[in-house]
Amino acid sequence: MQVPLHVTLRNLAHSDALEARIRNKAEKLEGLKNRLQSISVTVESRHRHQRQGREFVVNLDIRLPGREVVINREHDEDVYVALRDAFDAARRQLEELAEMRRGEVKGHRPSGERT
Repeated sequence: MQVPLHVTLRNLAHSDALEARIRNKAEKLEGLKNRLQSISVTVESRHRHQRQGREFVVNLDIRLPGREVVINREHDEDVYVALRDAFDAARRQLEELAEMRRGEVKGHRPSGERT
């Protein structure tokens, strides 16, 4: 991986499997060729009411030249689902930025026009 990756786990025991999943997902973002400068991932476990289990929060801070993409996702009970959702949202935003940069964004048709 060429882009610096910073991983922070809060209120979680260190997990090699979790860190490997984060690295794998970050490498896939790097493959989008958006000139990423750095990726910071914070995974936090928040304790909720004892009957409802734990809540996981994933924050991504992705830096590009002249731009920053920030993703915040909360998910109940499964940290891997929270990671998947956060990285999917990041991938969509990075793809949209790439389309805008290439001029591929679709314009809106005037309201009275029909096909």
